[in-house]
Amino acid sequence: MKINPVFQFAVAAAIIATSMSAWSQTSGMASAPAGATGSSATTASSATSPTTGRKADRALRRKVYAAIAKHKEIDAGNISVIAKDGAVTLNGTVTDAAQIDAVADIAKSVSGVASVTNKLVVKKPFGGM
Repeated sequence: MKINPVFQFAVAAAIIATSMSAWSQTSGMASAPAGATGSSATTASSATSPTTGRKADRALRRKVYAAIAKHKEIDAGNISVIAKDGAVTLNGTVTDAAQIDAVADIAKSVSGVASVTNKLVVKKPFGGM
């Protein structure tokens, strides 16, 4: 039995169209928040809010770095700052134990900082006693 090439093309096109329709529906539903009616305004606004939070966290982190960098006695190159919703975590090393509290106080003084978790440790330079 010989199958008509036009019929084969029509079946292939129907399969592709059905697959694309099913794929676009599942990907659209996965990105929509629970209880959404499918409006693009709801999806767009929910997609921008995490970005805004990340931008604010990044800006706060930069402000804390800038405040630490103003103090020349502190080597900010070995300090990492993580900011999340106003909570700042300090990680890394300093060369003097007094700098641990000083860096925490500097971070607390930055506007927008709600709390500071200080995980700084003292690291002596190589060859030092």
